[in-house]
Amino acid sequence: MCGIVGFWDISKQFSVEHLYETTEKMSKTLLHRGPDDGGIWTDVEVGISLGHRRLSIVDLSPLGHQPMMSANGRYFIVFNGEIYNFLELRRELTQLGHHFRGHSDTEIMLAGFSEWGLDKAIRRFNGMFAFALWDRQERILHLGRDRLGEKPLYYGWQDSTFLFASELKALKAYPNFRSEINRDALTLFLRYSNVSSPYSIYQGIYKLPPGTILSWNGVDAHPDPFTYWSAREVAELGIAEPFMGSESEAVIQLEALLREAVGLRMVADVPLGAFLSGGIDSSTIVALMQAQSSQPVKTFTIGFNEEAYNEAQHAKAVAQHLGTDHTELYVNPKEALEVIPKLPILYDEPFSDVSQIPTFLVSQLAKQQVTVSLSGDGGDELFAGYKRYILGRKIWQAINWIPKTIRHNSARAITSISPESWNRVFANVNVFLPTRIKQPEFGTKLHTLSEVMRLPNAKEILYKRLVSHWEDPRALVIDGLESPTNLSNSQNRGQLPDFTEYMMYLDTVTYLPDDILVKVDRASMGVSLEGRIPFLDHRLVEFAWRIPLSMKIRNGQGKWLLRQVLYKYVPPNLVERPKVGFGVPIDSWLRGPLRDWAEGLLNEGRLKNEGFFNPQPIRQKWEEHLSGAASWEYYLWDVLMFQAWLEANN
Repeated sequence: MCGIVGFWDISKQFSVEHLYETTEKMSKTLLHRGPDDGGIWTDVEVGISLGHRRLSIVDLSPLGHQPMMSANGRYFIVFNGEIYNFLELRRELTQLGHHFRGHSDTEIMLAGFSEWGLDKAIRRFNGMFAFALWDRQERILHLGRDRLGEKPLYYGWQDSTFLFASELKALKAYPNFRSEINRDALTLFLRYSNVSSPYSIYQGIYKLPPGTILSWNGVDAHPDPFTYWSAREVAELGIAEPFMGSESEAVIQLEALLREAVGLRMVADVPLGAFLSGGIDSSTIVALMQAQSSQPVKTFTIGFNEEAYNEAQHAKAVAQHLGTDHTELYVNPKEALEVIPKLPILYDEPFSDVSQIPTFLVSQLAKQQVTVSLSGDGGDELFAGYKRYILGRKIWQAINWIPKTIRHNSARAITSISPESWNRVFANVNVFLPTRIKQPEFGTKLHTLSEVMRLPNAKEILYKRLVSHWEDPRALVIDGLESPTNLSNSQNRGQLPDFTEYMMYLDTVTYLPDDILVKVDRASMGVSLEGRIPFLDHRLVEFAWRIPLSMKIRNGQGKWLLRQVLYKYVPPNLVERPKVGFGVPIDSWLRGPLRDWAEGLLNEGRLKNEGFFNPQPIRQKWEEHLSGAASWEYYLWDVLMFQAWLEANN
């Protein structure tokens, strides 16, 4: 696990000293990603420079040092991540005549590229990775990223220079970097709580999409990334060719795949552990780790005294049953609040998933004892674990059967009355309504439903509404538009007729790489901890898409098949409970200890002077939240995280 940086200045106007000093300056910003070693390689005749920071995990010797040259001298590489099947590939390459100096997976990658070529080799790698590969023979720079997007990679052009790095802070260290804010990306951020791929918060800087390779020869206009693994094709093929065995056979095959995925991710030359929340996903990962370990696995949990946010007691019960070496830390509000000033630097661009706070805290806790930690992320997307899959299915079934004419007329009737008027109507009969619709924004939600009902194919807008924060972020961001994303691009939507599977697919290509994996990578690497995610083994992902939905959702509950695997190791009563998000009580904190901080960032005069936001809707939600008339904590947290990021980055 490491950090990579580099640039290619095709003007070739700079000395080797300039190339080296610039790369060193960029590389130093990533010390947290690689505190153990660093290296730089330059070619002044070409104008290219590669930099690397190393967190030593496998082959701790100097033979794992990067940048690394291939044995035949053709390639130079800087690589961030792990190739989990490197021992298998090493045996095969040895039989083909390759010889190896050390035991690192980086050396295996270079031999693979030399033997099979870039495209064929990358398809054989089972791992998480982001790399830059310089082909000295063809004079082409290749950037590659793993299939699901576990490891980050940013890139872009500044005048005659092509830049890339693991994090934006490294690109900003490049001389005369233009840090112009992308207002369209800011608009997307307010909707999704993250800057959606392929954009970054800066104009002209992009995220390399998961499962792609970008190749540049220094001559052609800005090329598009090439897809070597498509989540859309995997989903469509899995549904077209479903698993035809029995339920018991499905359990056996899933357990075998999971066991191997976990086992591969337990290979390390440094101490290893796991995050354990006590839920289905993390409990399954830890159970399979302990089943393959001769020693108690080290597990880590963060607890809160606020009952609604605390899962520590459940994690402790699972740990005791499995016999792990368990560490838990109950965090008080002061300790959690101390994390907030670190977030703008940690995440480099606006990011407002509130679980970023406990994720950082549990990473910090784990780093005290281990250098690698496995997690249960990805299980919800693969096995239908999110509540919105059940809710969205119910909404879709409720409106999809209605004839189009009736849907359109009903939508017109709803929108003939303003959201505010609907709110007053429902307020008058509030005492008779179920709790779930006792909301001051219910009129807005009715108008959202009418928008869904009006469309001929409403799946896209319904999913969008289910995952949105600010429903019309363009009304907030001055001169901001919503750029096209994987959600709005019809070519990426996939031919998935079932609405639940459609939502699961969209989460896999949007929410998973842009939110969940960003959160885990920055939080763990911020404390020099490597996070590994067994559920994202691509073979497991491909098998999961072949599992019929009836084996995932049963009796209104997701993860049925995964639960059957877990029950072999942990009794149901220890893990069966309502799903709790990994969050913190931001709602009450904003009315209490964070109130002055938030007021300073949301000051109307400040918002006007900065010129990014229309203050009126923000101030309205802030005042309603403070009064208790509504709970707008997630909407406000979006704005606050941008404001804090803007302040920290001047």
